[in-house]
Amino acid sequence: MDLGLERFLHDIRYHRERFRQFTGVSFVMLVSLAGKPKEMLFVAGVALVFLGIAVRLWASGHIKKHKALATDGPYAYVRHPLYVGNIAVGFGFALASGLWWSLPLFIGILFALYPHAIRREDEELHRRFRAEWEQWRKETRALIPRLTPYQPTQRGSWSFWQSLRENGEPIIALFLLFWLYFLTLGLH
Repeated sequence: MDLGLERFLHDIRYHRERFRQFTGVSFVMLVSLAGKPKEMLFVAGVALVFLGIAVRLWASGHIKKHKALATDGPYAYVRHPLYVGNIAVGFGFALASGLWWSLPLFIGILFALYPHAIRREDEELHRRFRAEWEQWRKETRALIPRLTPYQPTQRGSWSFWQSLRENGEPIIALFLLFWLYFLTLGLH
């Protein structure tokens, strides 16, 4: 039945966001299972993974999905802090694994999935929050953090429960830490 393959190819082209999480999870598991960690790269990779987890936890506790434009917390520095956290985690696992092919694979995943995802998310936020989003976008880059925070009109506080409820982020952090621990078993 050609319809299955046709739909899959259509989804890859137009609905890549459906595959972003699956691809990220698969990448982490693959490099953890195949990994041959080397101490120096492993230490650098672990630092990046922890940084990425921290950024993701911080960002997910500030999300105000569909209610308000999040411009406080990490969103005062970068428009897509969850993606910044994902990128740090991905590079961290690539380094920690010690596999030469993991870095080019991760870079390929980034270029295949993230530009499209950023564009779609920006379009959606622009549609919902027009002038507020335009002002924030003018002063805040998508993935490269500002050195000084954007001055948002609203201020919120970080919430563990929001992080758990909106993104399941503490569970994701535990998943990543499990695979990082798994990689440590390959250290000599």
